[in-house]
Amino acid sequence: MNKKRNYTTSPSSYLGITLISIMLVFQAGCGSSTSDTELDVIILDQNLTGNPASERDLPDISDPVAQLGMALFYSKSLGGAMDAACVTCHHPGLGGGDGLSFPVGVDSLDPDVLGLGRTNSANLPIVPRNAPSVFNAGLWDSGLFFDSRVESLGKENKANGAVSPIRTPDSDFLIADVNAGENLVMAQSKFPVTSSEEMKTEDFENGSTNDVIRDHLAARLGDYGVGEGELSTNAWLEEFQTAFVSSEGAEVLVTFDNIAYALGEFERSMVFVDTPWHQYVNGDLLAISEDQKQGAILFFTPVNEGGAGCSGCHRGDVFSDEQHHVIAFPQIGVGKGDGNNDDFGRERETGNPADRYHFRTASLLNVALTAPYGHAGTYQTLEEVVRHYVNPVASVNAFFDRGGWCQLPQYQSIGNCETLYPDSIANSRLALQKLGQERQVMATPFISPALNDIQIAQLVSFLESLTDDCAGDRECLSGWVPGAGDNGPDENQLNAVDVEGNVL
Repeated sequence: MNKKRNYTTSPSSYLGITLISIMLVFQAGCGSSTSDTELDVIILDQNLTGNPASERDLPDISDPVAQLGMALFYSKSLGGAMDAACVTCHHPGLGGGDGLSFPVGVDSLDPDVLGLGRTNSANLPIVPRNAPSVFNAGLWDSGLFFDSRVESLGKENKANGAVSPIRTPDSDFLIADVNAGENLVMAQSKFPVTSSEEMKTEDFENGSTNDVIRDHLAARLGDYGVGEGELSTNAWLEEFQTAFVSSEGAEVLVTFDNIAYALGEFERSMVFVDTPWHQYVNGDLLAISEDQKQGAILFFTPVNEGGAGCSGCHRGDVFSDEQHHVIAFPQIGVGKGDGNNDDFGRERETGNPADRYHFRTASLLNVALTAPYGHAGTYQTLEEVVRHYVNPVASVNAFFDRGGWCQLPQYQSIGNCETLYPDSIANSRLALQKLGQERQVMATPFISPALNDIQIAQLVSFLESLTDDCAGDRECLSGWVPGAGDNGPDENQLNAVDVEGNVL
């Protein structure tokens, strides 16, 4: 239906890879560093291609359905009280996230203010987990969310969940949701609108099923049934007719399945993989610095061979094994209802205590843009993250010694901050204990490396080389951000600004 970018490795591409390998060997004998020689072996051994989007069928932002998806993504009309949009927690100018430890979704004092300074009437975030970046959402094949509660049952490579059935929170664990949609991203897009904390609010369709909530929102945009007249300005039908090349009426076209599909296509169009590291893998030996090369060697070298062992989990061109592991980042926040503000992670989905405190391995693409880090947004810098891997116990203790959540930028204006999460230290120690137990029986790939300060700096420098230049450039990102003078098909577009009023 739409024009797609088909990232396929053609025979000529294989020839190109071969030529790159020959060029690397030639350069190794013509002035390239010892680091280049070591990395050439690593690249070939780990089958790195330099293009994680290859052989994937992904939309372009210019595609009509992706354009409709962008309008929907920025519309507050998909929020129950019309005060939150998808972009509230996932703005391209904020690395595809929101720059906060915990999102502030509904009930914000100013719905258009995003990032640090966004707050609600209670001056307290109530969403229990950090907002993951929406960048490169089309590269995931196994599951989405920190606990993969939207999950491909077949996990086919390079399919983004489009081949086998998908399980979602609307179905039991490992049971297909027949209404999930065409891929993981479409399936995921159906759930923020049902969350009272993220987009729905308590009052909108209070007590209704997820499907009733979605149908009401679709009727609001389509101006029919229960949603008729809820928008004073409404040109959505024309937008849907253009995107889907159809003259059908609103009740046929403006359905939540079509809304979710369009949202998913917009999100899947955000492909930012042209990083200095991938340029280096493709043969440009000057694309990264010597420190970054040393950091890469540490990253890809196992701990028992003197490296950092990062690629044991952050593997491949996407830098994730898409598995779930306990890494014992500090446990803070309101939690997910597991008692005493705790968050059991993957166990919440599987029901297996062995999965307690396990969270999905994050992709490291564009990781320098996506702070704060972890499921609870506890670490502000990549150095803090690396130091946690070096010594989790010392790192968690240091986090609480310097004030815990109260020293995080988002919490510094909150009164009685220290009383908010009284069980956080105990919960964090339980996560550390779980990690220790798994290490004793060798059930985890997470083994702490012995790194000095120079090596930590080199590793951080390498992580910074995983950033696509476009992903951090507002002008380049303009294709994924509507013009500030545009108010969308319903005059309810979220035109984001920071707390000082600067356009994002």
